Amino acid sequence: MTHSVTRISFLSAALLAAVLSTGCASVNMADATQDAARKTFTAPADKAGIYVYRNETFGAAIKMPVSVDGQVIGQTAANTFLYKEVAPGKHKIESLTEGADNKVEVDVKPGTLTYIWQEVKMGMWAAASKLHLVSPEQGKKGVLETKLAVTQ
Repeated sequence: MTHSVTRISFLSAALLAAVLSTGCASVNMADATQDAARKTFTAPADKAGIYVYRNETFGAAIKMPVSVDGQVIGQTAANTFLYKEVAPGKHKIESLTEGADNKVEVDVKPGTLTYIWQEVKMGMWAAASKLHLVSPEQGKKGVLETKLAVTQ
């Protein structure tokens, strides 16, 4: 019995790994003009900008919805980013995936930009992610490696 369970667990893990590392999910992409505008890294004086980016190909077959304050703003796929302007103050950003580290809270000031890296992880039953608040230098580099997905 133990041998059968171990074999099934191994096969399940192998299948999940294959799904997470192959294929390519597609999300609706913004046009090149919008992409270029977001890569100037400027925020309006009275608001703050939040970038959520995914600059890796691991989990390319998986789309990951992202919400700000409980409202879905879009989905990321491999090598994409989302950009959302918000009012100054506290905001909760969440990757709607499996995992305990799939949310981060930020307190943003007017005229500032915040960068969040969405790391893809293997979950127990589905893809998971971990959100990392990163420095402006790391964030800009990550955003420049990606393309803007449609953000609501």
